[in-house]
Amino acid sequence: MHYETLIEVARRIESREVSAVEVTRAILDRIDSVDTTLKSYATVTADRALAAAEEADSEIAAGRYRSVLHGVPIAVKDLCYTRGVPTMGGLAVRRGFVPDYDGTVVGKLEAAGAVLLGKLNLTEGAMAGYHPEFDIPVNPWRADYWSGASSSGSGVATAAGLCFASLGSDTGGSIRFPCMANGIVGLKPTYGRVSRYGILPLAESLDHIGPMTRSVADAAVVFDCIAGNDPLDPTTLDEPVSPILPELDHGVEGLRIGIDREFASAGTDPGLIDAIEAALGVLESLGAQIVELRAPAFTPDVGETWFGLCSHEAFEAHAEDFPSRSDEYGPYFRDFLTMGQSMTDEQLAGARAVRERFSRELHAMLAGIDALVCPAGGTTFPITVDQRGDAETLKPLFEAVQMQFTIPADLAGTPSLTVPCGISQAGIPYSLQFMGARLSEATLCRIGHAYEQATEWHRLHPPI
Repeated sequence: MHYETLIEVARRIESREVSAVEVTRAILDRIDSVDTTLKSYATVTADRALAAAEEADSEIAAGRYRSVLHGVPIAVKDLCYTRGVPTMGGLAVRRGFVPDYDGTVVGKLEAAGAVLLGKLNLTEGAMAGYHPEFDIPVNPWRADYWSGASSSGSGVATAAGLCFASLGSDTGGSIRFPCMANGIVGLKPTYGRVSRYGILPLAESLDHIGPMTRSVADAAVVFDCIAGNDPLDPTTLDEPVSPILPELDHGVEGLRIGIDREFASAGTDPGLIDAIEAALGVLESLGAQIVELRAPAFTPDVGETWFGLCSHEAFEAHAEDFPSRSDEYGPYFRDFLTMGQSMTDEQLAGARAVRERFSRELHAMLAGIDALVCPAGGTTFPITVDQRGDAETLKPLFEAVQMQFTIPADLAGTPSLTVPCGISQAGIPYSLQFMGARLSEATLCRIGHAYEQATEWHRLHPPI
């Protein structure tokens, strides 16, 4: 049962074939037996989960079925404020922080009847390295391989059947990297489509909150629940949100799917390139039109722009504790905040100009197609560095990840869907991403769902 999709287990709960309590107990038992090794959870809220499951069973028995999420056990990244539950963000300076209110996304999930199992581990402050006092989630496919960052706990727990869906955040690839590393589906929405109220920020102009699941339809269910305007977050968009789930089966006939083969293949694993070509063949056979194009050049100044803006906004977000409590930060995040502190007004103005230019070019390219296909962040790799080390120590990690595939959609605030598309000879999943124009989440999910229905990659699970 733990590897069923959210929708599959939801149907069984709604029909009362199984109870929400039975499902919740089964997943809590699995967490007890498996997560001592995988370390995906920062906090398990077992009593709260069982109480919510009992309430769900009572409501469903009385005919008060709230939504597809009703009675389904899920988990959230530990930067989502959760009333009465520690919300640490992988930060030692936040270890004692217990919010007295729920973040908007947590409130929406619970209002839909979801059962919250707990909070998931992540890198310190949602950047790249871990604090020395916090656990590092372990890739369930191969323990010696990277589990992604920063939503590593969300990726591991979802892939290993320790929840039926999770929330992650994406500032420079933090939904897509863990989805790529763990072989699951991730939807990074349009900036402002999902409220960030009650979310510990990394960089407020770049942060996105989205679902991480084992199928595209599951991602649509969670997105439909959490998306929409929020008066408590002035950056949320006013445009109404139409449910994605009813549109999933409309297929890809006539859709224009772009590929820049030079961009997609540069420095990329040959096996992944082959898997992406095979995926394009599947989509073409389903009626999509494959369009060759040129993506905006990801020049060094674009990557530097992201690091500069992200580090400076992170420094501003941590002004209450940094540098006054700098000795409580881990080596990498301390170095990152120090970099942000050193940014001059001139450097910031230059970075914003580069962001505006690059975003304009990306929007123009995406306007002519329904989706761009490219890797979701390369492929995962063996870990050879101390992930609790400083910036110098983590240099090989940054050389191994392919942020040219993830940074663009965060700078421009455009949506992206990551889906599994194969498996390597080493037994590691391959993933691709569909990048789309602003507010194209429904189209991206249509494409991803059609591809998923024609293949079986999303049905592969780690040997746990």
